[in-house]
Amino acid sequence: MSIAFFLTTIVVVATPGTGAVYSIAAGLSRGAKAGAVAAFGCTLGVIPHMVAAITGLAAVLNASAVAFQTIKLVGVAYLLFLAWQTLRDETVIEIEAATVQVPFWQVIRTAVLINLLNPKLTIFFFAFLPQFVPVGGPDSTLKMVWLSMVFMGVTFVVFALYGLFAAVMRSQVVSRPKVMTWLRRTFAATYVMLAGRLALETR
Repeated sequence: MSIAFFLTTIVVVATPGTGAVYSIAAGLSRGAKAGAVAAFGCTLGVIPHMVAAITGLAAVLNASAVAFQTIKLVGVAYLLFLAWQTLRDETVIEIEAATVQVPFWQVIRTAVLINLLNPKLTIFFFAFLPQFVPVGGPDSTLKMVWLSMVFMGVTFVVFALYGLFAAVMRSQVVSRPKVMTWLRRTFAATYVMLAGRLALETR
């Protein structure tokens, strides 16, 4: 594994996106454990894109405008749903509601869908990984799997740190309804902006 790949991966993963936002929201609303679970879910959401890149399905997605647009629109709709849900359901980012427990499988499901419904991630794998894999090498597939695992590991660590930081900050917003309202609106607006950015993406 080259230093260039590792550094590029850190930059790509650390750049705030839907996964980071969701991990922060989970950590802020339900603590460090929920943030780690959200990070784990986002990491699982990388697997289908990794498989697509390794098997060549990303090439089909890149070539098919219909397939790309379909996945993109579903992703946009899901982000808008998250924005609406954040504004509608105060328990999503409400620290005082300690008695309200969201099953971890629901957190993982949402996190997986966030990354799964992003066609740009598949194309990123398709365009990014081959740059660090020898063309026609006997162990090309194995190396792509290894680099993908490294990418997933970095994803989990970075998103978990986002969630942990948010969990630590929970004490700063307890018993401050105005702050909680502002945070809900901020997360909702962020989801809307990310949906808009995804909607404008082209192959």
